[in-house]
Amino acid sequence: MSISIYNSLTKKKEELTPIKDKVINIYTCGVTVYDRCHIGHARSLYVFDVVRRYLKYRGFKVNFVRNITDIDDKIINKANELKKDWKAVVDENIKAYYADLKMLALDKADKEPRATENIESIIKDIEGLIERGFAYEMNGDVYYKVRKFKHYGKLSGQSIEKMLEGVRIDLSEKKKDPLDFALWKKSKDGEPSWDSPWGAGRPGWHIECSCMSLKHLKCETLDIHAGGRDLIFPHHENEIAQAEGLTGKPFSKYWLHHGLLTINGQKMSKSLGNFITVEDALKKYTVDTLKLFFLFSHYASPIDYSDEKLQEAYKGLQRFDVLFWKAYGLLKGKKSSPAKGVDFIEEHKEKFLSAMDDDFNTALALGHLFDLVNATNKFIDKEKESKDYLKVIYAAVETIEDLAKNIFGLFLREKDKDLDQEDEKLLEDRKTARLKKDFKRSDELRDLLKSRGIAVEDTKDGQSWRWI
Repeated sequence: MSISIYNSLTKKKEELTPIKDKVINIYTCGVTVYDRCHIGHARSLYVFDVVRRYLKYRGFKVNFVRNITDIDDKIINKANELKKDWKAVVDENIKAYYADLKMLALDKADKEPRATENIESIIKDIEGLIERGFAYEMNGDVYYKVRKFKHYGKLSGQSIEKMLEGVRIDLSEKKKDPLDFALWKKSKDGEPSWDSPWGAGRPGWHIECSCMSLKHLKCETLDIHAGGRDLIFPHHENEIAQAEGLTGKPFSKYWLHHGLLTINGQKMSKSLGNFITVEDALKKYTVDTLKLFFLFSHYASPIDYSDEKLQEAYKGLQRFDVLFWKAYGLLKGKKSSPAKGVDFIEEHKEKFLSAMDDDFNTALALGHLFDLVNATNKFIDKEKESKDYLKVIYAAVETIEDLAKNIFGLFLREKDKDLDQEDEKLLEDRKTARLKKDFKRSDELRDLLKSRGIAVEDTKDGQSWRWI
């Protein structure tokens, strides 16, 4: 089986053929650390984590680089707003970013270079663009000559004429053409700066990414460049112009872009009061609930975040958990091994992999995983007399967990893990609250336990719990 992906550059699906056999170099634009990560960032981080996991699952060696933009106008403005040193803002938000990755149970990239740690390489690239006639210096600023690069607009599909219609003329800038963009910015008083051949200044955002991607993946052409659809123009368009102007070679063979996230149909915005951080989202929903919500949609599609859709994801998650607990009860203490070559298991697994091979179609693949859950439940209920009864159950659950864990990054908490002391105390406190008929406190503790990955249910036999 081969993997096909939709290439934003060619506007069509193509078979994934690495430049070097079985090795795939991926670069994705990371966070600008001026604030906490929000759920839109979470989707981006998770989507490309799944892509990386699947490619590894299919036997590729994946070199994965995701940058951190730690110098930018937004960071400087945030520092001024908070009356803090810009480095303090950066350090606080990088620490929070890594805490979010941990909460989301996502691995770090193989390399996560910071822009400020690559200033020397960025300056060298800018010098190279000047030497090749693609850039020029004006009073301490350096600009890229957009019209010099004949293929500008090939990713976004925009013509130079169309771009000119929407360009904002800034009279304070001294560039030769309104379309030209900054590679190096002369520092203003009090701003962070680095020495360069053009005086004290700092790099532009676009040059950071084209430089760090090629430098840290040690190549002249990436296999895959990934990011959000909102970055196609001007960020990714400018990256192409910079890299190809410098090397004379294609910057990236494939471009992957994920769709954007809205909240109840609106763009996320602090002014609208619908800005949801990763930390806040995970106080309300478990990480697997959030991941399942993301999996419901193809990565390239827009996605709308709402409580109703998160509840739907939570219910979907229960279908897995109920099966796992049912199987755990049947297999616990029994000596068994998984059956091999069970038809209904192999059929659903092949359908799952086929869906993932088709441009990482998680929504379709997830549907096949649910079908396998249903088929396994049916087998448990109707095939009790089968001589390989436990072996088939073992094989089915092992297959579901293999696909869900290793590709989707779900169920990373072991289902038979013991409770820690704090969990035990919360469960005991809730039981006490129920006996005292303090239902408000009981509900609060139930929600707190849910945020810790524990579902609590009240039955005729009393309180019961299970991992979620």
